[in-house]
Amino acid sequence: MTRRGDYAIRAMLHLARAEDVTLSAPAIAAAARIPARFMGQVMGDLARAGLVNGQIGRRGGYRLAKPATQISLLDIVEAVEGDTRRRTCVLSEGACSFERACDVHEYFASAQDALISRLSQATLAAAAA
Repeated sequence: MTRRGDYAIRAMLHLARAEDVTLSAPAIAAAARIPARFMGQVMGDLARAGLVNGQIGRRGGYRLAKPATQISLLDIVEAVEGDTRRRTCVLSEGACSFERACDVHEYFASAQDALISRLSQATLAAAAA
């Protein structure tokens, strides 16, 4: 996971704990220890993914677009990083194929599947509790 994914999870945890309160980007950044220069990008990605609603104006800010019980950690990571499936081989520049998988393909593919499965089952509500 990249730093952007880390920031997205921190922001979403803060919003989940705020319980239906609209919070400004600077307030989220300060509370979640996220550099302010990244907040617009991260919150924009989360809004485009339908995970947060943004409100413009003096009393504007962000809030969760749906209950935290309906948002998985995988939803958050993929909102800012895209598809989490690794497409390139660990040992070469290209992709592994079924006919010619690299020596460690099986291990990395199963680890990736386990991570994706676990993140898809973990809700934001459970993480925030």
